[in-house]
Order: sequence, then C-alpha cells, then structure tokens
Amino acid sequence: MKPLNPYILTINGGSSSIKFALYQVGKTLERGLSGSIDRIGLSGTNLTFNCLATNHRDSRPFATSDHKSAAHFLIDWLEEQNSFKWVRAIGHRVVHGMQHTMPELVTQDLLDELHSIRPYDPDHLPCEIELIEAFRQRYPKLPQLVCFDTAFHCDMPRVAKLLPIPRRYETKGVQRYGFHGLSYAYLMEELARLRDPAATTGRVILAHLGNGASMAAVRDGKSIDTSMGFTPTAGFPMSTRSGDLDPGLVSYLAHTEQMTAAQFHQMVNHESGLLGVSEISSDIRDLLEQEASDVRAAEALALFCYQAKKWIGSFTAALGGLDTLVFAGGIGENAPLIRERICDGLGFLGIELNRERNAEHAQLISSDAGRVKVRVIRTDEALMIARSVTQVIDLTSIR
Repeated sequence: MKPLNPYILTINGGSSSIKFALYQVGKTLERGLSGSIDRIGLSGTNLTFNCLATNHRDSRPFATSDHKSAAHFLIDWLEEQNSFKWVRAIGHRVVHGMQHTMPELVTQDLLDELHSIRPYDPDHLPCEIELIEAFRQRYPKLPQLVCFDTAFHCDMPRVAKLLPIPRRYETKGVQRYGFHGLSYAYLMEELARLRDPAATTGRVILAHLGNGASMAAVRDGKSIDTSMGFTPTAGFPMSTRSGDLDPGLVSYLAHTEQMTAAQFHQMVNHESGLLGVSEISSDIRDLLEQEASDVRAAEALALFCYQAKKWIGSFTAALGGLDTLVFAGGIGENAPLIRERICDGLGFLGIELNRERNAEHAQLISSDAGRVKVRVIRTDEALMIARSVTQVIDLTSIR
C-alpha cells in the first residue's frame, strides 16, 4: 500500500564511513530508518541500522575494500526495505564546494566539476562522488541534491579568507573555506528556535567537536571566521588530524626522513591529533579512561582542551565579545569533563559553567551568574540535508 507521503534518503559519506537516513515528508520531516556503514577499507566492516517506528536495532557484517562496493552493498540492502520503494529524492553532504553557495541538483556538469576539484579534499570528495554515481547508475531518474559543507562560510570577510602566501595562488582557489557548515547551519536554526537573541543580533562561537573538530565565529547570524581552512586538516587537534602546524615541518621531515608529500598527508590526517600524541587511541572516551595511568593520554587530552580554549579566546577577540557558546558533535555533546576543561579559566570572558547542569548534559550549562550563555545542542546534519531537498525539489511531481 502506498504511503500518504514520499520519502527522502540522506547520505553522508566520510573517509571511512557512510551514514544514511530515511525521512517521510509531511507537515514535518519524520525520520524512520537510519544507520551507517563504518570501518570501510578495514577489517570488521559493519552495516548498523535503527528503525524508530519499531525500535529495532541490528547490524550486519560484510567484507568490502572501498566506498564503491560499500555503496552498492548499501543500495542492495536498502532495496530490501519497504520504505525505500517510496524514496523520491536523495540528498548528499559534499564536504568541499569551493564557490558553491547553495544546494544544487546533481547534473553531469556538476559531477565533472567535482571530479576536477578532488585534489582539494582527497579524503572526502572521491568517496562522496562514488556514492552519487552509484545511486545515479542504479536509479538514473531519481533526482539527487548535493549540500556543500563550505557554503555556510561563503560570506566570510575577505580578510578571513586570505592565506598569507603569494597572491597568484588565490586565482587557483587557494583560500580559507571552512567546513562543518551543515552542522553550523542547524545549530544557528536551533538557537533561533530557542529564542536566543544572539542567533540574529549577537556574537556566537559554535564548537563542533567530534572526530573532526572545528569552531566558527558567527556575528548577527553570519560566519565571520572558522578554524578549518583550505582543507579540514587545519585548526586545532582532532581525533587523527593534526590541526595547524609549523609549515617548516614539511621540509624538515623531507630532509631528515625523506618523507614524501603523500606520506605527510597521511601523517597529518590519519596518524596525528589525539591518536598521534597519545599513541593509544583517537577516541576521547578511551583517553579519559586511561589518563590517570598513562601520561600520554593525559597530555593528548590537555593539548586538545588547551588548543580549543585558545580558539575560543581568539574568536572572542574577532567578534569583539561573546554572547553565546555552543558545544555540539560527539565530544561536545557527550563529554562534560572536556567541556568543563575547555571553559575553565575563561571567566574573564564571561564564561562560567554550572557543574551540575554540565554533568547532566542540560541544554543550558552556564551558571546564572555567567554573562555568556553556554549551550549543548545535539546537531543534525541529516535533517539539514532533508530540509534542503524539500526546498529545492518538488517531490509531488515525481512518480
């Protein structure tokens, strides 16, 4: 029996994972089936899923070596699910969009352009393109939309976009772009829903702290600066990414260890950050468990919190003050001790936490005496993708 309303499929491809969700379109967007494929290219690849309607959770292991085979496995599995037959459009997150400022329908011209800019983000763009093309091959008439993670930052002041290297590289598209835009757009919408005046006429720092971590400085609803730069590797240390480094390290390692550009890329993106400093794990939870007994875990955590604190200070200076600080992402939403350590000592900026609220993961964790509102908001990139699909594609006209 045909449902009253169509479905949207959202796809969020990462360097080693694919997240997906099905939304039924009605007066609101209702999430049904959702899940992910993780550890793509590694041992122990699993498809895990959750059906909200039946509260059924399960997983299915399978062997795959790349995103292309993982994409076709996902499509095969989705075809077995009853709701998939009513999907009328697919929305994708694309990490790098260069000068694209709005969601766009997938065309061959757009795919050709995405192929041409793969060197800008070799860890994400190739697999994201493979996902789009896999669905396009199997369902050529099904419209697909791409949402660019860089779009949120497209109106940053020119001074925030400029990189201090020879000007000629700017013509080749080398500039600060910034990422996590879908997450930031959602957080700003939630701030407005919570009637926080800073969402439209104030100074906000958004801290998306997950495996990838970044911050954005937002004034009057517009991004004015962000910690990530030309690639998602920049900023403060992340799970496996280094964040900002002395560029002289490139030539030093090339001379002393004969390190190639590819090896350097591998190191700063996949072997650094929390993993590199701790030599234990890239997961905050593992490090918190071991920090009392292993100085490497303690130092990795201290570095992460210290660098995050510095970015809050620098962005407060760029904003000319601060009204609201928002924590989001897997770490930002679920690690009260990390939030506390980042905010500790920032009372001079007006940031004061209420420890009980913070420990309970309250939505507002700042103390009543603190001038700055400190919030925890669970971000939802998939919902932002689904909303974009409904705004661009007329689903009622698709059979």
